[in-house]
This record gives sequence, C-alpha cells and structure tokens, in this order.
Amino acid sequence: MTSQFQTFLTAAMRRPGVIGAVAPSSPGLADLLAAITPSTGSPTVVELGPGTGAVTAAIQRRLPATGSHVAVEIDQAMVRFLKSAHPGVEVVHGDAASLTDLGVKADAVVSGLPWALFQPARQRRILDQIAAVLRPDGAFTTFAYRHAGAMSGARSFHRLLHAVFDEVIVSHTVWRNMPASPDLRVQKAVSCAVA
Repeated sequence: MTSQFQTFLTAAMRRPGVIGAVAPSSPGLADLLAAITPSTGSPTVVELGPGTGAVTAAIQRRLPATGSHVAVEIDQAMVRFLKSAHPGVEVVHGDAASLTDLGVKADAVVSGLPWALFQPARQRRILDQIAAVLRPDGAFTTFAYRHAGAMSGARSFHRLLHAVFDEVIVSHTVWRNMPASPDLRVQKAVSCAVA
C-alpha cells in the first residue's frame, strides 16, 4: 500500500463525513478537473479538499512556472502529507467555508469536496465563497458521484450551482475512476463560470 493511499484511507476512516471518498481520484478524473487550470501567464489556482494530492499533481502539470497554487485542506494529517509530497504548493490548513479569509483572487477553483454530505446552508456558504474569490473570467470545477445523485444533498447542490453560477456544464462520466473497482466511483465533473 502506497503512503498516499494509506494516508487517505486513515483520514477517511477517521472522518468519513468530512473525507467522503474511499480512495484518491483516478488520473482520468484528476486530469479532467485540472483541465480548467490556465497553462499560460501567472494564474492563481485554488484547490479545495485536495486530500493526498491526486488532483494537485494534475494541476501542477498544467500550471505554468509563473502561476501559484493554493490548496485548502481541513484534515491536518493530509496537510502534512501534501506539504511533503508537493513542496511547490501553498498548502493551507483551513475550511473552504472561510475561503475569502485567504485574501486571494483565483483564476480557477478546483474542488474535491464531498458536496452531497453537506447541508444546504454549508453548500451555499462554500459556493458563495468560491464565487467571491473567482476573477470575473474565472472558472470553478468539481465532481459528484453518479450513484449519489438521488441523495438530498446532491439534489440541493445541483440547484445551488444554478443559483450561484451563470453557466453550469456537466462533463462526460469518468467510468474508471477507481482502477480496482470502476463500478464503485462513477463520477461526473461540473464546471461553472461566474458572470
């Protein structure tokens, strides 16, 4: 078992209502989420809920050397892991619901948060924070578990996306998100744009 997977599994077992997944994102999902990362200029990318860094690595591959990458993680053990595994990333131990406290303006926000597990008020607070830090031409992307679509939290999140953002685009499904059990983690990415 790799140290990345072991760190992830330990955190998920310790705080399942916060982590909300059984394994790190696959390379296919990570690349799809990171696709909104600008590859030129000096962009700022904010990543929410990076876990052990599967998507972090994909963002780093796209981000130009002049860009900055801020990763906000609520789990202290994952913060330590990320700082060690991705020394070029500014890793912040914090809550996405307080995103504006960072004082950054983002060209892109990439989220790995377990939206379906959050109450609607928390979902709205985080989405409002994302909209507040995005530049006018910025983009936000996240993913949802296809099998969780019937959950009240997932339905609420879908409605809130349309309430907060002017444009919501749903991607194709990433069927092979978890190599060992592709049928367990069927996901779609959602990209949103602000006015």
